[in-house]
Amino acid sequence: MSNDIDSTENDGENGIDSQKPEKMFTLKKWNAVAMWSWDVECDTCAICRVQVMDACLRCQGENKQDDCVVIWGECNHSFHNCCMSLWVKQNNRCPLCQQEWSVQRIGI
Repeated sequence: MSNDIDSTENDGENGIDSQKPEKMFTLKKWNAVAMWSWDVECDTCAICRVQVMDACLRCQGENKQDDCVVIWGECNHSFHNCCMSLWVKQNNRCPLCQQEWSVQRIGI
């Protein structure tokens, strides 16, 4: 058997306050913040040079921001659907990689 005394039992005898320390702060309220973005390789439409998360220049001018959606090609490049629909009428290739344009998905 050992005659050692646990230091926590001896704190009162050494003049150290044995009470628990006060809390530095109490969390009363917190707000979670979330961000989202399109799952795109490049976040700018190569045709109109506006971010794909925003409406293209044409839709901004016509107040049709809600109708302006993103379109992805099989090459995984993305553009505004309205920009790409006009592009494809003249050239059926991706503006970035020049592969033949084939739609992978539209919108979310």
